Amino acid sequence: MKTNCDRRPKMEDRRVRRVWLSALCLVLAVVAPLRAQESGIPVGSAAPGAKLESLDGKAAELSQYFGKLPVVMEFWATWCPNCKELEPAMLAAQKKFAGKVQFVGVAVSVNESPELVRRYVEKHGLAGMQFYDRKGTAIDAYDVPATSFVVVINKAGKVVYTGLGGSQDLEAAIRKAL
Repeated sequence: MKTNCDRRPKMEDRRVRRVWLSALCLVLAVVAPLRAQESGIPVGSAAPGAKLESLDGKAAELSQYFGKLPVVMEFWATWCPNCKELEPAMLAAQKKFAGKVQFVGVAVSVNESPELVRRYVEKHGLAGMQFYDRKGTAIDAYDVPATSFVVVINKAGKVVYTGLGGSQDLEAAIRKAL
């Protein structure tokens, strides 16, 4: 759902979007995953900021991570099968590109809590900055079609890759930003 600056979405609108996002994730887990650049924010766009919260509840701004290093951002959930399929590749990329790329996880708020996400991050050793998108601001800003959505942003703050699903070539996507 797109909104203009003068109107905040009603709570019901956000709930409908979150339910729709959950249903779409389940469908995507069953059917073949979409390939890169078929959905979400267009490649070549300036990466928008978004107000999020850290896993300990503090306010955070996504744009503070742009402009220093390339950014690999994943919109994910603890319950998402495609996210779990992508996790080994994400962990390998985090290890291989440590110090060269900033990794950012944006946990959606559908059937999640910051505490549940924090425990998952600790248990699975997810690196990088991890945030909770309680109000769906980043989901809206990036036109996120479903969880396991990856956005790669270069140092200039431009989107150079988007992909969806559990079998993305993260290394090739990251090389587009380096």
